[in-house]
Amino acid sequence: MRSAPLASRVLVLNSGSSSLKYQLLDMRDSTRLATGLVERIGEQTSRLKHTCLVSGRTHELNGPIADHDAALKAAGEELVKDGLGLDSPELAAIGHRVVHGGMFFTEPTLVDDAVLTEIERLIPIAPLHNPANLTGIRTAQALRPDLPQVAVFDTAFHTTMPESASRYAIDVKIADRHRVRRYGFHGTSHAYVSRATAQLLGKAPSEVNVIVLHLGNGASASAVRGGRCVDTSMGLTPLEGLVMGTRSGDLDPAVIFHLQRVGGMSMDEIDTLLNKGSGLFGLCGDNDMREIRRRIDEGDEEAQLAFDIYIHRLKKYIGAYYAVLGRVDAVAFTAGVGENASPVREAALSGLEELGLVVDSELNAVRGDGPRLISPEHARVAVAVVPTDEELEIATQTYALVGKNSRVNS
Repeated sequence: MRSAPLASRVLVLNSGSSSLKYQLLDMRDSTRLATGLVERIGEQTSRLKHTCLVSGRTHELNGPIADHDAALKAAGEELVKDGLGLDSPELAAIGHRVVHGGMFFTEPTLVDDAVLTEIERLIPIAPLHNPANLTGIRTAQALRPDLPQVAVFDTAFHTTMPESASRYAIDVKIADRHRVRRYGFHGTSHAYVSRATAQLLGKAPSEVNVIVLHLGNGASASAVRGGRCVDTSMGLTPLEGLVMGTRSGDLDPAVIFHLQRVGGMSMDEIDTLLNKGSGLFGLCGDNDMREIRRRIDEGDEEAQLAFDIYIHRLKKYIGAYYAVLGRVDAVAFTAGVGENASPVREAALSGLEELGLVVDSELNAVRGDGPRLISPEHARVAVAVVPTDEELEIATQTYALVGKNSRVNS
């Protein structure tokens, strides 16, 4: 008698306000079976791009996709064509990226009505992200009500920060009433990269202190001591910290009052300015580091200044987190800019040789797909480039939780 197929697949969903990213992974060997993106949901110009990594089949669909329910159904139809449909008994769970879990969610969580209510309650401090994340979860629940749905929170990895790092120096009662504190984001990336860096060094995460630099259009730094986050650059929202593609990062709070009182700007206008019209884009009109480097090579002084400001802020955080950790075993660069922009890595650590931070120019110039060291062989502190894999991290946490619950209930 043939036994039932082993449920080893996890579908990872990342629902944005007008987009849906998805990946299907087989957790027996952590391989990707299919990936896809649905963008401009709700518009006449919606687009679905699907790739099956088993057969190599790709398909692009252009035309109106009304909502997330239609988007997930369209993605499901593409998976069916590949023999990977959502009704497969091999699908163990669906893992959802949820941006804000507050202090309530400190680990991956099986979704039930109480969890949905709490995620909804956090919308005021994550108005751009949590509503879309909720939509994705509810859509998946409607399609597969029998399947475990797991929420994996961007903020969870940072809940280990001590109060001295997570508290703002404002009235405690007011802060607690309105849940104002430093939560941090990009947590799945920081968790994955800090662990992968330890593995690259041949050590257990508990033995290693790592400064992780997640540098993409959004950017954040974290100080990870023995596998636990003790500080991170983003705060109540993803606006705090490093200079980013379109976000300002750290700012004197009085700038907001000044722009309102003297500049006559509304709070919504200031919000848009700081989140979408600042950072590298606000400084030089470009938020793509490749274009900024091209302009620098052509002698563009505006682009050079934007780059210098970006590096100055980054270097400050590296130094600050070195001080927080006391001992640093590695600095790890990740995400789009961190993995691909060798001039950023070199400039960020230039002048920090007394701290043991040195980049080998030849190793730094080599491009590669996997984790690699770019520091000299006998450097006191390892400098690494570690490609992040947030989808794999979400799938890994989802599968581990579902497996644990299955063992408990069996």
